[in-house]
Amino acid sequence: MRNVNFEQELAGLSSAEDFLDYFEIDYDQTVVFVNRLHILQRFHDYIEKDPELPEGEEASEAYYKKWLIQAYEDFVSSDALTEKVFKVFQPAPPQTVFVPLGQLRK
Repeated sequence: MRNVNFEQELAGLSSAEDFLDYFEIDYDQTVVFVNRLHILQRFHDYIEKDPELPEGEEASEAYYKKWLIQAYEDFVSSDALTEKVFKVFQPAPPQTVFVPLGQLRK
């Protein structure tokens, strides 16, 4: 049973499984086990890119559910290495290093 305050309920969720269960989204436990942090980060990224939260509890719930489903589905059909959610998976920009000619022989 849902509490009266939707935002308080969301604040009480901590794991990917908590969010998926809360929004009643069917999921493969194996996919979530391997990608739980990536799913939550992608969910956050989607919400950050689309910050126009609709008014009203039902509309807000549908908004969050839509982005959570999308985040989960990204990892059903792909993997963390391909999706590159976290900075550690993103290629570093090329760096230019200056070495004086006199130091090349040392």
